[in-house]
Amino acid sequence: MRSLTIHPAHKLSGTIMLPGDKSISHRAVMLGAIAEGRTAARGVLECDDCDYTIRAFRAMGVEISKEGDTTFIDGTGLKGLKKPAGPIDLGESGTSMRILAGILAGQDFDTVLKGQASLTKRPMARIIEPLSLMGARLRAAQGGFPPLEIKGGALKAVQYTMPVSSAQVKSAILLAGLYADGVTAVEEKIKSRDHTERMMKYFGADLTDEGLRVLVKGGRKLSGKTLEIPGDISSASFFMVGASILEGSRVRMKRVSINPTRAGILGIMSRMGAKVRIANTSDAFEPYADIEVESGPTRGIVIGEEEIPSIIDELPAIFVLAAFSKGRTVIKGAEELRVKETDRIDSMKENLAQMGVAIDVSADGIVIDGGATLKGAGLNSFGDHRTCMAMAVAALAADGKSEIDGIECVTKSFPGFFDVLDSLKK
Repeated sequence: MRSLTIHPAHKLSGTIMLPGDKSISHRAVMLGAIAEGRTAARGVLECDDCDYTIRAFRAMGVEISKEGDTTFIDGTGLKGLKKPAGPIDLGESGTSMRILAGILAGQDFDTVLKGQASLTKRPMARIIEPLSLMGARLRAAQGGFPPLEIKGGALKAVQYTMPVSSAQVKSAILLAGLYADGVTAVEEKIKSRDHTERMMKYFGADLTDEGLRVLVKGGRKLSGKTLEIPGDISSASFFMVGASILEGSRVRMKRVSINPTRAGILGIMSRMGAKVRIANTSDAFEPYADIEVESGPTRGIVIGEEEIPSIIDELPAIFVLAAFSKGRTVIKGAEELRVKETDRIDSMKENLAQMGVAIDVSADGIVIDGGATLKGAGLNSFGDHRTCMAMAVAALAADGKSEIDGIECVTKSFPGFFDVLDSLKK
């Protein structure tokens, strides 16, 4: 286990290009693999999670190569995947396992998806239920956890209302819908990120997005595409918060995804009083823009349950901003954080408490009383990349040095995080 000592920084200043969005990268590889023809995806994120997705499709006969910053995927068509030689290891990538299950449910072969460490504790019942209704046969280990056995075959269309909004579950159902006879409809109570809908349509799927309800007609072939993946707003969130809380800071992040179902942090930070500016907006199949954040005082707010799907990955960074904001921040309906790589509610609570933050967790939500001076402390990543990056930013604005254990986990989504952070320190 690697540790890192972090000393307080005077400010953050500079312009950076962030690595490609992780969620979009996963989907580009998956859709490219089952499309017909070649897909050229510029900016696919190089990280542990996306590497496991690429390896999974290579194991099923898809040729994937890279030249410079462009990944080429030679698609095999909807039914062109081959049975892998053995179980497919997806590391700790819950996105890979849940979304890939939808594709594998419609194949003419059986598959076993396995995982490591935290992935063995991620619940799979949420995809087993809808895919089983479509005619797939899936079986997980006791308690609904990986490994996940999938017996592929003919699927039927369903009308499914999701009990809990989840982009991963929605994506699995929509991708399975490509193989189903008829029109599959998925309905959510709160709109989750729509990267899959956008990309399926871009690749040629017969898909209609009605907002909370999405419909896809089975049988339509997909065609390979050329696309550019914008920067990851989840990765940007740590620098946005760092620039906001360190006096005299100004950081500009170029070509970052501002997908409205994903960019809730922009609205949250603005409501808290942060100085956030958007420039050079482009409305490609995934909208992106430059984001600039300047330091300034912020205040606590109430974040409602309906906002959580659009900020689920940014919440650790928001916890840190709340700790440095004047007054009380209340976060409601964030239970999904408990089933990530770690229980992020507990990991953030323990670390922030070590730094002297008053934080309370109850059935009614999370309450953070901000404004006190944070002190340097011994911190723990708990093996979670987002907890680790969030606490690294908090340590920059603390009084005294901090040490974070387990920093190697950042390779899951942002291997160069600490190098980029160092480049901004002044």
